[in-house]
Amino acid sequence: MTAARIEPDAPAGPHRPPVRPREAVSGLLRRPMASYYLLLASSGLLLGLGLIMVLSASSIDSYATSGSAFTIFIKQLTFAVLGIPAFWLALRLPMRVWPMLGWPLVVLAVILLLLLPFLGKEVNDAKLWLAIGPIQIQPVEVAKLALVLWGSAVLVRKRPLLTEWRHLAVPLLVVSVVLFGLVGIEDFGGMVLLLFILIALLWTAGVRFRVFATLGAIAVVGLVPLIAGNPERISRLTSFTDPFAHQDQAGYQVVRGFYSLGTGGWFGLGLGQSREKWGGLPEAHNDFIFAIIGEELGVLGCLVVVVLFGALTYAGIRVATRVDDPFRRLVAAAGTVWLAGQALVNMGGVVGLLPITGVPLPLISAGGSSLVLTMFVVGMLASFARHEPEAVLALHARGRPWWMRWAGIPLPELPGRSRQALRSGRAGRPLGRPTHRTRTGGRR
Repeated sequence: MTAARIEPDAPAGPHRPPVRPREAVSGLLRRPMASYYLLLASSGLLLGLGLIMVLSASSIDSYATSGSAFTIFIKQLTFAVLGIPAFWLALRLPMRVWPMLGWPLVVLAVILLLLLPFLGKEVNDAKLWLAIGPIQIQPVEVAKLALVLWGSAVLVRKRPLLTEWRHLAVPLLVVSVVLFGLVGIEDFGGMVLLLFILIALLWTAGVRFRVFATLGAIAVVGLVPLIAGNPERISRLTSFTDPFAHQDQAGYQVVRGFYSLGTGGWFGLGLGQSREKWGGLPEAHNDFIFAIIGEELGVLGCLVVVVLFGALTYAGIRVATRVDDPFRRLVAAAGTVWLAGQALVNMGGVVGLLPITGVPLPLISAGGSSLVLTMFVVGMLASFARHEPEAVLALHARGRPWWMRWAGIPLPELPGRSRQALRSGRAGRPLGRPTHRTRTGGRR
């Protein structure tokens, strides 16, 4: 009698091929609310990492000046808490209000910049902060937001006339030159970021290439006197070419930043174990916090920061390409270039690829007005992400959850096309994609 051969059990269901990471990520990005959640995730992680690194980088300096290792951190945490209402305000502002904010912000920015020489607080031979009682703000941050909103509204209004120079020059270039001049007197890095914003606006609006060539020539001519008339800027440029030859003077901060980055290696010395923050590296919790990240968290920590900023930039550009309103498209593109360009200028200066300009690392460096305005801009981008056509359908299909009603965040307005798609049951499916049909016209 032979023993019966036991066959292995067959799988209960059909064989499922393993999910590849690339396909999984692609599937997540195809979801209607992908831009919104990617903005929240990347900016939230950057803010959390920034608070941790400000505490670590500022503890020694804070204890030496105030007797407590938490003074600067508590101040930064306070501004982060104040940034939450700014984010919430930007998230719930009606779309019709955004174009109206341009001119008031331009007027406010010009007034603040004109007051800066008289009421400004001088730090490192430059007046960048305006002290009004207990409140200190950086007028350049208001100027950036003003140029984004006002410039977008002007370009949308003059869209059919952008081929004519006089319509492009008045008032866009005139007001831009006024802002550049007032900012560039004290803050060269801020003026460079304003130039980035203007270029992003013109590029997104479809201005011809010869306009960029002309603006580039004008910018070079205008930058020369602003650099030549300031000895500190000249010393920064000369030390940029060979910082070790000027390590006792203008190149000191750059060289100490190199030492900080080089000490960390791949995995870093450990959180809180930086050596350069013990008085060796100036502005360790502010402009050069990226060097402390490299020292304590290593190359991997720096790569995490770069990836998070890359995700934030991708989400912002995705919003700019998917919204159907020209004004929102321009604002999203310019706001994204603002944040990405500022991060690039800061990190490029720390690693020696760009001259030092003194701009903070968004969401990470210590700084009150910069953090609050940055969170406002992120809230603005998140609001525009909720107004993508597919996102509008998905939000109306699911309704307002309790937390959205509690926070007072309204549903985005439903356009006529989206309303028809919602009624036909296409909510959450990309607009404009035809349904799969056979050649005979029947549905598969």
